[in-house]
Amino acid sequence: MPLWQIESLDKLRLENIVKRYDDWVLQLDLHLRNGEIMTLLGPSGCGKTTTLRIIAGFIHVDRGHIFLDNTIIDDVPPYLRNIGVVFQDYALFPHLNVFKNIAFGMRMKKTYTRQQIRQRVAELLALVGLEDYEQRYPDQLSGGEQQRIALLRAIAPHPDILLLDEPLSALDFQLRKRLRQEIKNVQRRLGITMLYITHDQEEALSISDRIAVMRNGHVEQIGTPVEIYQHPQTKYVAQFVGISNVLSGTISQVEQGRFLVQSRPYQFRIPAHKGYARHDDITFFFRPEDGYLSIQPQEENTIRGKIIAHEYLGAEILTSVESVDHQTYIVSNYIKNEVFIEHEGQEVFINFPASACKIIEREV
Repeated sequence: MPLWQIESLDKLRLENIVKRYDDWVLQLDLHLRNGEIMTLLGPSGCGKTTTLRIIAGFIHVDRGHIFLDNTIIDDVPPYLRNIGVVFQDYALFPHLNVFKNIAFGMRMKKTYTRQQIRQRVAELLALVGLEDYEQRYPDQLSGGEQQRIALLRAIAPHPDILLLDEPLSALDFQLRKRLRQEIKNVQRRLGITMLYITHDQEEALSISDRIAVMRNGHVEQIGTPVEIYQHPQTKYVAQFVGISNVLSGTISQVEQGRFLVQSRPYQFRIPAHKGYARHDDITFFFRPEDGYLSIQPQEENTIRGKIIAHEYLGAEILTSVESVDHQTYIVSNYIKNEVFIEHEGQEVFINFPASACKIIEREV
């Protein structure tokens, strides 16, 4: 594919971006494809919101360029970038009703007629099932309704990109689950390019086309939700996204497409991987849902230990097991019986097949 065609797929590009602070540096490259939802995922202080504010034009970078539709917008002021932003606290105007809140951005542009504004507001309210809310004020709305109105206000003036900064963090768990799907449905129906900021792994996995996992001012890995969860490229990503049982050892033998790994006091079999050979040190992991507990070993890969804690989550139990070498591992048991419920101190074996083991690439 010619270079110009590849570039045309990108709605937004951040190239060689550097922003320096006294004790911290943001340094990254990021490409956002046309019509996708990309999520910046990471803990507080990793640079997610700083990146969003750079894109919006609220923060100027020390080095690098920002491209929107292949046009550099480094020096374009925020109000001329045609980028919508939904903030964590929604920032609705309390003295304006729903109609005027949503219409605000369109009126500021002064390029829409009254009829166009009224039609756009009506269409957007219908899209989220709030057709009769035009005359209500923000203090008459629930948290979920305020979030919807903030979303519609940002969408109304037809932005090139929509930025959402932890938009659901103030809502309860069930409402967050419902609204993240609603946001995705709105995005799909309108074809908006969206950059979503969150520290919530489940939220990122459920809403995203691609995820950029951030750590301490840089991007650790970019990939689809399946790629990020199933094939993390670093130990940090493996442990931050979901729960991982990470092990390391030395390859002692290569046999029939598998590595025999010595990891005192254990020996494990894992799938072979290009770039590794006998005597190499290797790090791999298995997820809690890929292991199970038993009184006697039942797989070729087993870890002996005793139950030290469990977390009852309704549909499953997360059981913590301390191995004989004093490492802690977690196994997810979907509840089919109660054999391991409330049996702390019980000696068990963790069983996991070779196919469940994923190698973590060497960090460079």
